[in-house]
Amino acid sequence: MRKSLIVSAVCGSLLLLAGSPTMAADPVKIDSQGSKGPERTVGAQAKITYTRSGGSPGSGPVTSVDPNWTPPPCWYAPEWKASEFGEYRDRLYFGARHDPDAPRDALKEMSDENQDYRKDNYNIDKEKDGMWWGAQFSPDATVAEQAKCSDPPFWVDNGETPDVPNAISPEILAELAYNQIQVPGTKVSLAPGGPSKVNMPTWAWLDKGDFKPVSVTASLDVPGLHIEATTTAKPTALSIKPGTEDAVRIPASGKCELNDDGSIGEPYAKGKSKETPPCGVTYRRSSGDGTFNLQATATWDIAWTGSGGTQGDLPDGEYGNDQPVTVEEIQSVNR
Repeated sequence: MRKSLIVSAVCGSLLLLAGSPTMAADPVKIDSQGSKGPERTVGAQAKITYTRSGGSPGSGPVTSVDPNWTPPPCWYAPEWKASEFGEYRDRLYFGARHDPDAPRDALKEMSDENQDYRKDNYNIDKEKDGMWWGAQFSPDATVAEQAKCSDPPFWVDNGETPDVPNAISPEILAELAYNQIQVPGTKVSLAPGGPSKVNMPTWAWLDKGDFKPVSVTASLDVPGLHIEATTTAKPTALSIKPGTEDAVRIPASGKCELNDDGSIGEPYAKGKSKETPPCGVTYRRSSGDGTFNLQATATWDIAWTGSGGTQGDLPDGEYGNDQPVTVEEIQSVNR
């Protein structure tokens, strides 16, 4: 691990201006929610703005079906104008020097870096020609993940793309937007009404109005650089788990595909109690004095488009809800 990263970790709150995860979530605005994350006191140029569109108001985040995929924990982006950068470095070093736990070798490295930056007067004469770039981190980035973006700040001229891994790009913005997607819940309609009956099909469906694509656009707009990406989640299917192993899922896979009109399954109609629904479940035993926990999980196909005609696919996402189902024995009357 680089010493500069060690300094950030050791100095804690005195080094909030460094690239530690405490402060690394630059001002994050979510227009549809009106909320934002913590802000820095100097610089803070790399403001990634998230705007949501389409679909119903979200109730929860999608989770990647690929357990090995996560949005990027860190990236490099423009942060400081030349005139701001010197102040940032001075305050960083001042905080480190007054931290009794700061390692001497790390302080020396920081001092040497500052001397290098001062040789060109922090590029103040190029104020309008570019910006200083620095590492940014997701709020929950671990120390190990920080190490992937441990390079000290560097200068980038306007219009140039730095040749470093994890430099901000439409693809990175798309992955960050993925983490902001909120999709509608999946509480399904069940029929016939009231408690379900043993050995009688229970119909399940979602109306088309409840199941629409959702998009989040992530954009970065600073002097000399504007990039953006829109990540869109489209519903494709609904998977049902009855809450008990001896129930029969309909279809047998338990996966109800999306209809052409965007709905799932088919609404129950009077007189269809003994027909087989396109989506549902048949319980083989009573839930007794309790209930079965039916789980309905939607699958979302996720893709993105970005600046300069860029585009790509991201792992499918899932989001679901649980709902209690009471199942009763059919009562027969002998006369």
